[in-house]
Formats: sequence, structure tokens, C-alpha cells
Amino acid sequence: MDTAIFDLMVIGGGINGCGIARDAAGRGLKVALCERADLGGATSSASTKLVHGGLRYLEHYEFRLVREALQEREVLWGIAPHIIWPLRFVLPHHKGLRPAWLLRLGLFLYDHIGGRKLLPATITRRLDDGILKPEFTTGFEYSDCWVEDSRLVVLNARDAADLGATIMTRTECLSAARADGVWSVTVRALDGQTQAIRARVLVNAAGPWVAHVLGQVIRANTSAKVRMVQGSHIVVPRLYAHDRCYIFQNADNRIFFAIPYERDFTLIGTTDQDYVGDPADVHATEPEIAYLCKGASDYFAVPVRPDQVVWTYSGVRPLYDDGAGAAQEATRDYVLTLDAPEGGPALLSVFGGKITTYRRLAEAALEKLASHLPAPSGASAGWTAHATLPGGDFDRLGFGALVDDMLKDRPWLPPATATRLCRAYGTRATRIIEGAKSLSDMGEWFGADLSGAELRYLAREEWARTAADVVWRRSKLGLRLTQSEIIRVDEALAALAEHHPAY
Repeated sequence: MDTAIFDLMVIGGGINGCGIARDAAGRGLKVALCERADLGGATSSASTKLVHGGLRYLEHYEFRLVREALQEREVLWGIAPHIIWPLRFVLPHHKGLRPAWLLRLGLFLYDHIGGRKLLPATITRRLDDGILKPEFTTGFEYSDCWVEDSRLVVLNARDAADLGATIMTRTECLSAARADGVWSVTVRALDGQTQAIRARVLVNAAGPWVAHVLGQVIRANTSAKVRMVQGSHIVVPRLYAHDRCYIFQNADNRIFFAIPYERDFTLIGTTDQDYVGDPADVHATEPEIAYLCKGASDYFAVPVRPDQVVWTYSGVRPLYDDGAGAAQEATRDYVLTLDAPEGGPALLSVFGGKITTYRRLAEAALEKLASHLPAPSGASAGWTAHATLPGGDFDRLGFGALVDDMLKDRPWLPPATATRLCRAYGTRATRIIEGAKSLSDMGEWFGADLSGAELRYLAREEWARTAADVVWRRSKLGLRLTQSEIIRVDEALAALAEHHPAY
């Protein structure tokens, strides 16, 4: 690695860390990022997969957060239309809970405070298709967006690297100390080799480990006001045929979603409860699974049972501790704390935040650090609102045309495979199949339309090192692969790493 001083060193390869690295690299700053595991391997891949304003946050008077998030929906859709697209949500009126007038007022604000331009407005609709219980006769349908969360993280890292950033995965930050006017950072790679890095500014974007980094890695004097909140999701076989989502109210004032997922499934979540322990050990508990099944069964005409669950995932949100009583009442807004002693290099720590507002968080972070960084030599502030992420350089309303173009000269490629590749990689999908004249030219087929060509691309371009990186984060093909097929993916990746060390 270049021994020159980096302008910015980021600890943490989640959405906030990768978003900050991308924005800074685009401004011409010299950036390094280290992530001790896989990119987006924790909280950032355990979301409900929504780019949304957060309808329920209006009840907690978080109008600034909701407005900023609503504004970001169409911005993010514009820069990453392959992994972000509009969805319609149906909110049934539950006569025993919030009154209809309050729901309609909230949705009126939702439609009008965020600069909505392309997304359709709210409508009132009858619920008479037999999917829900007969007592739910009226609902409100409004717009938000879907996001492939872990792919959003990887694409920010990929663009940061394309812009000159050094991205180090499977690399743990062991220590960081102020020395000679800069940060002296020691990192350790998976093979045990350590490396010294110097940087003018350090950003602690370690997500659920933000307090650990402050206390054990940096040994800072500042306290970490972080509240760990667990959110779990379940996946069951598809519960209904249409493409709309449901947002349900629970009697405990929480809300949860039921969302069409990966064509053949329904995603249900999330829970909200305080968490104590190592975030790496988080998992969906039996009470959480039962809670989500019961909540869904209160609405759906056909009950949802725990024995239907085919997959679960869980994450820990590192929220800023604002003293709220219940976990669901804790703020989802981000808080950036700056520690910049006189004459010493600055430390910025990131608390909280939502995937929806990651880009704005990055802008706010760089604005806060502006006086501690060299003058930008690249793009100006705000550039990420207009520059597409890798693969997103096509008309957001023209996804079908993108798939048609891929199939035009490739009659041998199954349309479902072309669609999945375009959804995951956008215009860069052609890099995977470049030169192939038939399916056999794509290399080994591992199952669920995962090819050797795609595996090589993921190892070469997207830092994939294990089967879990590929089948649960770069994709969700793990829902369709057998355990023996997943083991074979691991073996193929190990062989790639052995014969191509650059991967």
C-alpha cells in the first residue's frame, strides 16, 4: 500500500462507511476504508429493504428526518434504478387502532412534505380480494421504494474504488492513535499480516461496534451514547399473488411489513427490541418469530405459522441513545460527533442513521470535517445526488428495455436469468456474459442460475470471498440453493483465490 498519508480513513464497511468513502473519493480526497468482515455484512444487510420516509416517525414528530428521507427516495431511485424501484404499500384501517382520519392526515403529509415528483400519490381503496380477513374492508395505498440493501453497500464501495479509494475487506482495525499531527492506524488482514496507515482524519462508522472502536481501538475519552436495538425478519412462501406490500399496525403501537420477496416468497418484519451482547451473535429468536407470525395472522385470512418460515435474518441497529423509553420510540436520525483537539487530527463517529438517508449523512459528515481536510480537487459537494452508481446508467423507467437489449443477441440466455442479472448489476451485467456464445461458455453452473462467470465477476469486482458473500449478500440465491450447492460455491471461490491472488 502507498505509504503516503491518507486524507480520510474510514473504519467500517457498512452503508454509512462506504457512502462516506464514495463521496470523499469523488471530491478528490485520498481515502482508505477497512472492514473486518464482508462489506454490508451486519446491520446494512439486515434491513427491511426499503427506501422510505418512515411513516410511523411522524407520530414521534421527527418531521426533519421524514422530510429528508422522502426527498431521498427519488434521488436514490435515479442513481441506482437497477437495485431500487417503486412499490405500492397498502395500509389497512384497523377499527380498534389508529382512526382513519389520522392515517389519512399522516399520508397527506407523507405525500406533500418530501418533494414527490414521479411516485404516485395516496389513494383510498377497498380491500375485497379475500387476502385479508373480512373485517378489513378499507385501506390506503401509498408509495415508497424497495432497495437491495447489501448491493447498495457494495456498489458504493465499488464506485469509491473506481474513484481511487483503497477498500480493504477482511481487514480489522487493531489500534488508532494520534501521533505527529495525524492518525497512526494499525490494521490486520485475514492472513495475519499487519500494516501501518497514516491519515489526517479518522471516521468511526463501525455500526453496532462504534462504541467498541471508541473504547477498545481508539481508547478515546469521549463516551458513546449508543442504543443497540434488534430487528428480525422472517421469510415464508409467497402469501398472495399481487405485487403490492402491506403495512400492518400492531396493538403494541409497532408496525410491520409483509412484502413480495424474490418472486416466490413474502418477507415479514421487523421486530424492535433492545439488544445486549455481541452484535455478531444476533439471530431471530423463537419469540420474535412467533410475534411476527401472530401479527401477520391477525390480518391475513390464512394464518402464518412458524413452521412455514424458510429463512430468518436479524440485525442490530446502533441508534443514538436519546433516552426514549421503548426501543421503537428511539430516534432513527443520525448523529455525528466530532472530536478534534487543538492541534490534533479529527475523529468523527457515526451513530444511527437509515439506509434511506446514507447519502445525506455522508454529505453532512464531510461538511463537518471540511476544516480538517484538504481542499477538494474533484467534484463539488452534492455530486452523489446525480452520479449513478455502477450499473445504474440507464433510464429509471426503462428496465424492461435493458433486459431486452441483453436478450437481443443472446437467444440462448433464459429470460429469467437475464432479468436477475440486470436487476443485480444493471448495465454492468454484460461484463459477466461478455464473450459467451452459449450457456456452457458461462462456466460451471452451481444451481439457481448462478454461473462460474458470475462468481468470477463477484470475486474480481465485488470483494466476494465466501459462499455467504455471494448467496446471502450479493444475491439471495441461498433461498434456492441446496447446502451441497452452497458448499460447492465455497470450494470454487477458494480455488479462484488460490489461482488468482488479485481476486
